[in-house]
Amino acid sequence: MNRQKSFENNQPTLYLVATPIGNLDEMTYRSINILNEVNYIAAEDTRNTVKLLNHFNISTKLISHHEHNIKQSIPKLISLLEEGNDIALVSDAGYPAISDPGYELVKEAISKDINVVPISGCNACLDALVVSGIAPQPFLFYGFLDHLDKKKKKELQDLKKYKETVVFYESPHRIKKTLSLMLDILGDRNIALCREITKKHEEIIRGQISEVLSIVDELKGEMVVVVEGSNEIQEEIVFTTTIKEDVDMYIEKGMSTKDAIKEVAKQRGLNKNSVYQEYHSK
Repeated sequence: MNRQKSFENNQPTLYLVATPIGNLDEMTYRSINILNEVNYIAAEDTRNTVKLLNHFNISTKLISHHEHNIKQSIPKLISLLEEGNDIALVSDAGYPAISDPGYELVKEAISKDINVVPISGCNACLDALVVSGIAPQPFLFYGFLDHLDKKKKKELQDLKKYKETVVFYESPHRIKKTLSLMLDILGDRNIALCREITKKHEEIIRGQISEVLSIVDELKGEMVVVVEGSNEIQEEIVFTTTIKEDVDMYIEKGMSTKDAIKEVAKQRGLNKNSVYQEYHSK
């Protein structure tokens, strides 16, 4: 168990600082103060972050930390923290570790009993969710679907029966293909496509997938897609035979006991180990 009292110990701190996703006016006073006070800022792209720092006259030293250098940067950052330095982690926009680098560093810091403290701020997922007009809870944040069509189809098939609202991130050059697959696999559900959130050209498009697809070619910018959950009513299957009777039936048809158990588990939607235990119980 790891019990952290963030402001009641002398441990160094890794701050997770949310930064604006477009509109710099959304930078909080606390975020600015933290970025000024820490010893180092670990940034996904130092070239991008330096523009933010210059805007707020912040001169804290930057360290590069992105998905391609984590094997080198994590030990370096942990070493600095263990030496007593406080570090702020920022991504290019929004919250670190939400579809951005950060999780691995957070996990390592926790294992070293280093404080990990969130500094509230912008998050594109929540911004889109609350303006979507689709039930905001319960919801599932999925992030980016796989860029390969085969894997993307499998992911959508797995999500098809979820009743929760699902939130996705998507890039403009893949949005048409993604919406087309959603239409084929999920059906013509209500969605909200939110693009350029907080920026000058912010737009929220609410409607059915087919409607949004009709104008998708003209859309640009980073996108968040909020999709309503499944409203299908699943019929409960009532079995008139016992698990043992079903397994014995397949064995009589020539299956091995192992294959029969596997088949019954598949038919009933059960774990094969539980079927095995039930079959061999007295």
